[in-house]
Amino acid sequence: MKTKDRILATSLSLFNERGLSQVTLRTIAKEMGISQGNLNYHFKKRQDIIEGLYFQLVGRMDEIFQDLVTKEVDILLIFESNRGVLAAFYNFRFFMLDFVQIMRENPSIKEHYLQLQQARIAQFQQTVTILQDKKLVRLEEFKDEFYHLYQRMSILGDFWLSAATISGLATEHDIQRYQLILSESIYPYLTPAGKRSFLQHRKKLKVRNN
Repeated sequence: MKTKDRILATSLSLFNERGLSQVTLRTIAKEMGISQGNLNYHFKKRQDIIEGLYFQLVGRMDEIFQDLVTKEVDILLIFESNRGVLAAFYNFRFFMLDFVQIMRENPSIKEHYLQLQQARIAQFQQTVTILQDKKLVRLEEFKDEFYHLYQRMSILGDFWLSAATISGLATEHDIQRYQLILSESIYPYLTPAGKRSFLQHRKKLKVRNN
């Protein structure tokens, strides 16, 4: 592994374990057994490391959302995509737990995130259209109904780790629990055929979780 990649991997582990406020460039260099000067050769500021990790997370999210426009879209894919999103956030959990602070301190990340949201909204709306064509999701009953659904799911996705951590130390088991909570958000919008498919997949998920 290249030194730059090792720095990112070590930083991610330390940020996840100790939290953003407890990890400095000196902390990272010491953990790696290298000089801070060597680390600064690759990353001049801690913000540069955070930005590098942010784009790693974005890359993983891009893969998940790409599946929603390239794979056969059905109710099962919704369950799987939600799990993929939550698992990605768990793997980069420091970012989600310090989300507001990072956005305040990193204007470039904030700007990219806000622009990215527009693309995510378009991808979500395209997925909804496909499910409507398959008679699995009903038509919109009032303006912006599905846009508001996306916003609710986005808020839950962005901040589920904060809720889980407040209740206790967040673990990988929480991914399964919140996968179910997030997936259930779409249930009121399903057609009878969509609900039957949803309940079948939900039952299998509950069995695996028990």
